[in-house]
Amino acid sequence: MAVTVYVLRCADGTLYTGWTTNIERRLREHNAGRGAKYTRSRTPVQLAYTETHPDRASAQRREIEIKRLSRRQKLALINQ
Repeated sequence: MAVTVYVLRCADGTLYTGWTTNIERRLREHNAGRGAKYTRSRTPVQLAYTETHPDRASAQRREIEIKRLSRRQKLALINQ
């Protein structure tokens, strides 16, 4: 099953990184306030970046890599 790593741009301009098996559903959850605690008070969120991975383990590793990037590096990734 393919797993998507994603970066959201929150209403306050911050960036949020996560992973999911269904990006459309997850985006709806974030915007409905049922997503991550971080995004609940920062809606609406917009999808800024996605990557597809073959399994959950590799997606989680990539999520951690992206979270460790500086804001500038994340913006560069999004704008590739």
